[in-house]
Amino acid sequence: YPDTFELASTVDDIQRIVKSGKVASMMGVEGGYSIENELGNLQRLYDEGCRYMTLTHSKSLSWADSASDEPVSHGLSQFGHEVILEMNRLGMLIDLSHVSQETMKAALAATQAPVVFSHSSARAICDHPRNVPDDVLTLVAENGGVVMVNFYSAFIVPTDQLKFDREARGTLHDVVDHIDHLVKVAGIDHVGIGSDFDGVPRLPVQLEDVASYPLITQELLNRGYDETSIHKILGGNILRVLRVAEDVAKSRKQE
Repeated sequence: YPDTFELASTVDDIQRIVKSGKVASMMGVEGGYSIENELGNLQRLYDEGCRYMTLTHSKSLSWADSASDEPVSHGLSQFGHEVILEMNRLGMLIDLSHVSQETMKAALAATQAPVVFSHSSARAICDHPRNVPDDVLTLVAENGGVVMVNFYSAFIVPTDQLKFDREARGTLHDVVDHIDHLVKVAGIDHVGIGSDFDGVPRLPVQLEDVASYPLITQELLNRGYDETSIHKILGGNILRVLRVAEDVAKSRKQE
């Protein structure tokens, strides 16, 4: 659908495409198994237009651990550290959604660029291993990264509520509660939106599709967020992270 979407490779591309009235689309990779234990495949993926990679998906790898599997490396192996630095060199965002808490911390310690959690929420509100605990949120703030809130009901509905109703959907207000918590712990510069619309079976009431996004804006206004803060949450923060990753890659190439 070229009249609606256009491929973006840089922040400048995104801004140009959005200004033209189209949707800027950036490719990524979900699961580091895709590189088949070869660093050179990161370059190949980058050359094809991929600008971020989620280190794991639902299974642990030989070099990084998944939040939903038994650990292998208890963080990152030596090769895992090499993956992080190669992604920094390329300007490829390190996505820590799906990884274990140990791998989150190891990656944050190793990276020279900000990270992203492309679709994860706050573990303090919903105690699910796919969500981000407070001690990691403080590290994300130090790193300059962004946690993008996932809308999946099982990651959003508070744990005590889920104990009584495993099929609870939650509402828009629950999602904004997660945003509030991330802002409180990590800061306004480190929160984004990562709906996971194409990957989950159950969504909160009033957040069934992208047409509902203005309701998020309204609820943020209702809770006292100003225009500048809302723009950060709705996209400004992730654009900043992408820009810094691009700058880190440029500086690495000049070394």
